[in-house]
Amino acid sequence: MPELQLSFHGTFALKKEDVLRTLKAATEEQGIDDTKVNLMSRTGLGNEKVLRIKAWSIRSGLCDRATGKLTPQGEIAYKLDPYLESPVTDWLMHFYLTFGDNGLNPPPEDPADWGGWTWFIYTFLPNHQSFSRSTLDNAACQIYETDKKKAKSISDDLSKILRAYTDKKDAIAQINFLKTIEKDRFTTGEVSLPPDELIGYFLATIWERDFLQEDPDSETVESYPMPIAQINTDRLLQHSYGLAPILGISPDKVQEALDRLSAKGIIEQYRTVPPFQVIPRWNNPLELLEKAYGNY
Repeated sequence: MPELQLSFHGTFALKKEDVLRTLKAATEEQGIDDTKVNLMSRTGLGNEKVLRIKAWSIRSGLCDRATGKLTPQGEIAYKLDPYLESPVTDWLMHFYLTFGDNGLNPPPEDPADWGGWTWFIYTFLPNHQSFSRSTLDNAACQIYETDKKKAKSISDDLSKILRAYTDKKDAIAQINFLKTIEKDRFTTGEVSLPPDELIGYFLATIWERDFLQEDPDSETVESYPMPIAQINTDRLLQHSYGLAPILGISPDKVQEALDRLSAKGIIEQYRTVPPFQVIPRWNNPLELLEKAYGNY
């Protein structure tokens, strides 16, 4: 049975004000790879809170667990949005949170294997445009646990996901990925899409992670995987870890986004004779992320 993998937060929900303190510490010489006592002193976060917020900062893609410093995308976000107020930052954090604690490793066949957040985004929501808390809790318990005591813990952990998307003050609710329609009832499908350049960044990142082939020019036994030169459009639109579930939109809406990316020269589309193809035309995904902040 897979693990829910949401206990990292303890009892502390996502609060960008606290994450910002961790980011500041990550820019300092010691980074956040420091003793708990020192990190408490440097961030002003309490004994029970400091490591929980550190975990939020790492899972949201802004801090690097290995180095204790900002990630490349975290550096851009902190430089261009120093108070974490931009919806671009909310979308960026959402993107990385959907991968649980696994970053950009190749994803598993079953999203549930990467924990509750990944399962929620890539399995549950595509099949539940509107849902109640009881529907969510029951579905999660069927995947992760049947014991009644553990079921209560699962429900509490799932609350942190829901709060992250609906807390308009402290979390990432600006993206409108999830909305409360009444007490304990939620709906999707009304997202505020990010700038096309950020969609391009997501696409480029997914492409480099998921669409690989062995190096055809390698003359050694240890050939290395490299991104393929073009992808069948339908394969991209239906990708289970692709833009549709990440953005919370239909494949048709993804195609509209691809058309905009094509118009901006981020990709090229061959649509004369099927099967249609998508060809990357970006140089560096991080350049797209920088432009996203400038164009919002």
